Amino acid sequence: MNDSSLPPAQTTAAPGASDDLAGTPKDLAAFKHAFRRHAAGVAIITALQPDGTPVGFTATSLASLSAVPPLATFNMARSASAWPAIAESERVVIHILGARNRAVAERMSGEHAQRFAGDHWYPGPYDLPVLKDVTSWMIGRIVERVHVHNSAVVIVQIEEGGMGEDDVPLLYHERTYLTLGDPA
Repeated sequence: MNDSSLPPAQTTAAPGASDDLAGTPKDLAAFKHAFRRHAAGVAIITALQPDGTPVGFTATSLASLSAVPPLATFNMARSASAWPAIAESERVVIHILGARNRAVAERMSGEHAQRFAGDHWYPGPYDLPVLKDVTSWMIGRIVERVHVHNSAVVIVQIEEGGMGEDDVPLLYHERTYLTLGDPA
């Protein structure tokens, strides 16, 4: 296959794309545009800081790594406010969200000080923060943190968990929380 069989590279923003990428190098603009359009399921990772304060963040990078042993991964920036806790924690809680959890996803991706204000969580196993009314949650023991550039891939072995009521998945697409059937 020669280069003439490939479509020409797009050098301008796609119709409807936001102007916040103006002046961005083409490779970074292409990366951001592509992953904004890659719909992903929404999870929330929670942990405890060494002083016992709960921390949490939304994650769209959750993936299963293996079934035996049960391993999962998520990625995060090492500049994130929750990174110091994840860097020091032995365990985390992974919460899978459904459509009914849109408000908690917005809360957990918002102002750090407000993430655990309210009664939407409780101290679970190991006193870790467990969110109420999610479709499922899992306690994972961190087995490895792989530093990649300014980010980390965190690998956890699942030890236990619980199921909530089933729900339509909550998705993240074009910087918006959506459910199946919502207009993009």
